Parts: sequence; C-alpha cells; structure tokens
Amino acid sequence: MPNRRSADETARLGDELYERDIRPQVEADHRGEYVAVDVDTGVWAMADDARTAAEQLRAQQPDAVNVWLLRVGFRAMASIGGGSLRRTG
Repeated sequence: MPNRRSADETARLGDELYERDIRPQVEADHRGEYVAVDVDTGVWAMADDARTAAEQLRAQQPDAVNVWLLRVGFRAMASIGGGSLRRTG
C-alpha cells in the first residue's frame, strides 16, 4: 500500500498527471465533468459528479490513498465568491 503523501504533493502530482496524460483526452468533450486520479498509479475515472468519479476510481483501485479530484475545463472544483473558474488557456 502506498504511503500517504502531503496534500501539496498530491496536488502537484495530480495536476501534472492531468495536464500530461488526461487533459488531452477529455478537455474537448467533457467540460464540467469530474476526474479522480490515483497519483501513485496514474489510474483515473471520470463522472458527472465528484462523488461518482471517486467511487469509480475506488472500484478500480481499492487501495488508492493519494487521490486528486479535478473538474474538466476549470481551474478549481468550486468557488466561493465571484470570478470565473473556467480555464482561459
């Protein structure tokens, strides 16, 4: 079983995997959907909501402990206050 990583390390690795391996496959057709990534294996799952994406990942990787969740096409999963979360580049 992998060791638990710090939140910062999980975020860094999750973003790196998403940008390199996942984003090119999902960005055009799945805007607004959620991706759960096991940062230790690179295995990922996608669904219409964060909970379902995490559950689908857990079904594939029951021992995953370092999981990063992202929303396709957005800089963050949610916002408090104003400002757009959509990616501009």
